[in-house]
Amino acid sequence: MVIDLTAWQQLQQECNASGVTMVAVSKTQPIEAMERLYSYGQRDFGENYVQELLQKKDLLPSDIRWHFIGHLQTNKVKLLVPFVYRIHGVDSLRLWQAIDRQAGMANRSVGCLLQVHIAREETKFGLSHEELNQVLDATHNGETLAYAPLCGLMGMASMTEEVVQIQEEFRGLHRLFQSLKAGRFADSRDFHSLSMGMSGDFRIAIEEGSTQVRIGSLLFGPRPQ
Repeated sequence: MVIDLTAWQQLQQECNASGVTMVAVSKTQPIEAMERLYSYGQRDFGENYVQELLQKKDLLPSDIRWHFIGHLQTNKVKLLVPFVYRIHGVDSLRLWQAIDRQAGMANRSVGCLLQVHIAREETKFGLSHEELNQVLDATHNGETLAYAPLCGLMGMASMTEEVVQIQEEFRGLHRLFQSLKAGRFADSRDFHSLSMGMSGDFRIAIEEGSTQVRIGSLLFGPRPQ
């Protein structure tokens, strides 16, 4: 597989111009393709499956920042916390507490993003606004989770060609993020990340205030079957 250096540079420039971090979504992609991106300068990689990530991390350079972006089961948390940089899809108090507990045992900090449900598809994971507030209330705005600091929010827009709908969904999440940042987390140095936008809608996400985009097919091409 040949990954076009020019394509990577163009995407990186777009992200850098807005102060946005590009996470290369490398699930199901071969090690060789990831090594090529690494050689270009890519350091943030996102994986969806725990076992695949465990296999890859031992075959790739140790300075990669691994983002776990898939749905995470609590019984798999202990496998990730010794090395993962950030967990994007925290969608329950139980999972967040498990990350904090395991990270404490590993004596390291693992940044977390709470996933908010913004899409119209019911199949997508994430907290409603009410559930989000309940989780934050239960943890005193995350203060009781010292080893799993809350770094921000994550959301996935609807799978639709309706640009206005996608804009509204991202805009709503950005408003929520800004409200929390100015309110509950006004004194937090950790709460600064908003992860939204993928290959098909990342430019809309950047326009609406994303600070991290998750790019797969635009970097790697169609996913191997």
